[in-house]
Amino acid sequence: MSKKIKGLTRKKGQEVKRARLIYNPSSGREIIRRRLPDILNLLEEAGYETSTFATRGEHDATEEAERAVARGYDVIIAAGGDGTIYEVVNGMAEKKARPALGIIPCGTSNDFARAIGVPRSVERACRIISKGQTKKVDLGRINDRYFMNIAGGGSLTELTYEVPSKLKTLIGQLAYYMKGLEKLPSLRPTRMRLETKRGVVIDDEIMLFLIANSHSVGGFDKLAPGADISDGKLDCIVVKKASLPEIIRLATLTIRGEHLRDPHILHFQTDYLKAVSLGDETVQLNLDGELGGQLPCECWALPGHIEVFVP
Repeated sequence: MSKKIKGLTRKKGQEVKRARLIYNPSSGREIIRRRLPDILNLLEEAGYETSTFATRGEHDATEEAERAVARGYDVIIAAGGDGTIYEVVNGMAEKKARPALGIIPCGTSNDFARAIGVPRSVERACRIISKGQTKKVDLGRINDRYFMNIAGGGSLTELTYEVPSKLKTLIGQLAYYMKGLEKLPSLRPTRMRLETKRGVVIDDEIMLFLIANSHSVGGFDKLAPGADISDGKLDCIVVKKASLPEIIRLATLTIRGEHLRDPHILHFQTDYLKAVSLGDETVQLNLDGELGGQLPCECWALPGHIEVFVP
């Protein structure tokens, strides 16, 4: 259920709330760096005393989010792409008292922002935070890491963190498509065993598996069309062994949202999944576009674990 945080439009005598803005200065052609004075003005008008932290490297956002929680900030705002949000969430997820999370999307895909309806406009995203409407959304946990949007394993899932950040900045979503085309000829299946609490789901050669928390994945709105970020479930999509022409055909079906009926696809919902590689290959895990360890793994849905600002 959504709720309204009272008193976010500044009035005389109103208590000032503290916000920590954690931003990636290189995201979106450095749009946050350029618009930072505007962002701070908008948040001040809404009654927030806002301080900022610019990330410089891997894990910076996670460590700063942990500090922000420890220092008692009322709100944490993640400004950047899905990778920035992923790091911030991992800094908050295990804390008992978690501040509300605001999103200012300026990355390549912005999957999570699209899933909750936050537009790719700095001003409109700030207005959503200032209005104070929040909603509790699910989180996924895989081993000791957390994800907001998507987890996966298999060779194709590696492409998201293999794309250089400079290339993503220059050409955006096209960078992923270019890397995907480059990797297609080298795709090989791996024998895996996937099971839920109800027993074995599949024991077969698998090209990749995806665990979706929302319907917006990798820039596609129809990859997991039935996924709901507030239903307490995760949507699992498994691609069984397929030839290169069959994979290309599946990609075409995915764009139209017709892939779930294909015989190479298995689709189910669960709140728990265990995945093990039965082959000699190392199967890397991808969490929200970032490297997330390797198999074996256990994955859980955490209902209503994070409170976010929504339209």
